[in-house]
Amino acid sequence: MMVRSPSAPREIHSLIVPLLAAGLFVLLFIFRGTGTLDFWGSMTLNVAFLCVIALSVDRAYISLIRQDLRTKTVQKIALGVVSALLLYLVFLGGNWLSRQIMPGAGQDIGRVYGFKTGVSTVRIVLLMVLVIGPGEEVFWRGYLQRFWQARFGNIGGWLLVSGLYTAVHAGSLNPMLILAAAACGLFWGYLYFKFRSPMMICVSHTFWDLLVFIILPFSW
Repeated sequence: MMVRSPSAPREIHSLIVPLLAAGLFVLLFIFRGTGTLDFWGSMTLNVAFLCVIALSVDRAYISLIRQDLRTKTVQKIALGVVSALLLYLVFLGGNWLSRQIMPGAGQDIGRVYGFKTGVSTVRIVLLMVLVIGPGEEVFWRGYLQRFWQARFGNIGGWLLVSGLYTAVHAGSLNPMLILAAAACGLFWGYLYFKFRSPMMICVSHTFWDLLVFIILPFSW
């Protein structure tokens, strides 16, 4: 069944905004920073910029976010935390399995954690919590997937956004990071497809980021 969104942006934005996002993220993973900014600074600017674009193009989206924040708040936060824990367990098993069957998996995983080298943990946590985690979901799922589900159908929109989310990580040339992006994109996309709650997936993404990068990392 097609889900029509009265606040969907004009047709031109269905191509321009995703292409802009793809360009920004591919360049980010290729260069791991721009100018005097490191990876985390560039990632923060990219996400913030895309959120501003999304909210400017789709003005009614702000109202939808406000409504989401006012209804069943505790329940959505709890579901976000639980879903993040479930995804972490999936990655825990995937981490072990990949190291058994893929000779370069450990090195590729280590390269992902290399993004943290020389960067304050406090800074990473603040950027993850305040911008990166929630901002990615505001853009990818709350804005783009909502629009593409209205245009291509629930399953089509979910799969297309998940595919694009995976593809933009290809600039890293890191098979483990690309596989992780595919799993996360499908998982958070399904959560949005199922619950239609930007807040819940923002909590899920942010808490998962903290688990994987800060609290219980896989780089052992």
